[in-house]
Amino acid sequence: MRLAAVVALLLPSSAGAEAASDQATQDWWTLHFQQTVVAQHHGRFHALYTGENSLLPEAESKLSITATLLLGARLWRGATAYVDPELSGGEGFSGVTGVAAFPNGEIYRVGVTRPTVVLARGYLQQSFGLGGEEEAVPDGANQVAESLAAERLTFRLGKFSLTDFFDDNRFAHDPRTQFLSWALLGNGAWDYAADTRGYTWGVTGEYRRLPWTLRAALVLVPTEPNGMHLDTRLGKARSWNVEAVHAYQAFGRPGTARLIGYRNIARMGSYREAVELSPVDPTLEPTRQDGRDKNGIGLNLEQEVADDAGVFLRLGWNDGRHETWAFTEIDRTATIGVSWGGRVWGRPEDRAAAALIVNGLSADHRDYLARGGLGFIIGDGALRYGTERVLEAYYAARLPRGFTLTGDFQRIANPAYNRDRGPVSVVGLRLHLEL
Repeated sequence: MRLAAVVALLLPSSAGAEAASDQATQDWWTLHFQQTVVAQHHGRFHALYTGENSLLPEAESKLSITATLLLGARLWRGATAYVDPELSGGEGFSGVTGVAAFPNGEIYRVGVTRPTVVLARGYLQQSFGLGGEEEAVPDGANQVAESLAAERLTFRLGKFSLTDFFDDNRFAHDPRTQFLSWALLGNGAWDYAADTRGYTWGVTGEYRRLPWTLRAALVLVPTEPNGMHLDTRLGKARSWNVEAVHAYQAFGRPGTARLIGYRNIARMGSYREAVELSPVDPTLEPTRQDGRDKNGIGLNLEQEVADDAGVFLRLGWNDGRHETWAFTEIDRTATIGVSWGGRVWGRPEDRAAAALIVNGLSADHRDYLARGGLGFIIGDGALRYGTERVLEAYYAARLPRGFTLTGDFQRIANPAYNRDRGPVSVVGLRLHLEL
């Protein structure tokens, strides 16, 4: 909630509106809140065998919850500070194993089952105007309303999620309001540096001169795969991320193209070396060495096709030589989808969407799993390889007082890339509050 909104509540209507207008680009603080509850169920499914990291073939029902207070304050011209305390808790299917495109994107924010409060974000942001007319940046989550030069440099330092600033997509980015699958909250082949809850420490820099935006980040990686602790040895462990964004017009409709690249350096293990050391039930730990790297690239397209509808596409690839370190075990990905607003059927704040995901693994990665190896999220003890394919569709209905209720369905073929298991149907219900 902006300060102007509070003033508007306290003053007569005309005075309140005038105050809100005066404050439109001059707020000194911002306050927002979100809470999201996700309930999911999958029924029994066919499985020839079940390993240590398999999705259990028996029926499961799980629940997750997150609640975040998003606080921001302007320090001086162009400088703002943001702090987000967050409560999270709950469980994912089978201990969050068995599907690379895991079906609950909110569970990535959950470190332990018991609801726990942590500092999700805490960072400083400084913008420097380089020219052009001033443009109003409206109040929003982690955004104090302010006026900034159209051409500018922006730097951030502190704790955040890389997905806060990279690989955005208007139609597929936020598991609290859009698709729930991990492979749709971002590029699945982007092994983006983060702790177990999805956050890291580091610095970002961004140059904006429309229609182009260029950004880069240097951040910490975890000390172990999907670990809670981050490695502060920058000389031996770090993550570089770069992105180029181009806004364009096609057939009179806005679109955006994003190209992202990354290089992670950490104490990773090698899939091929693990198999050479132990052709049966290989493990990665004996092969881990400082300075191993993982490199990848991704393309992200969004295109408006009507006033409240659009399509999107993501393609991603990483070299897949060394073990997945932070996000999920996807080495190649292709996603395509469509999203509609409800104006046509008289519900303009509702949204319906559907997407198809196809994920794959490198040859070294699939050989390691086929011989009985385990990753941190998949590993059935054997593998008859096939691409993991997911169809997801949802309908989000806007309710009074800031609530949105979403029904979600996912059909997962070859979970964890295994043709001997599945398909799996997942039904979900999400209640989201945003203030």
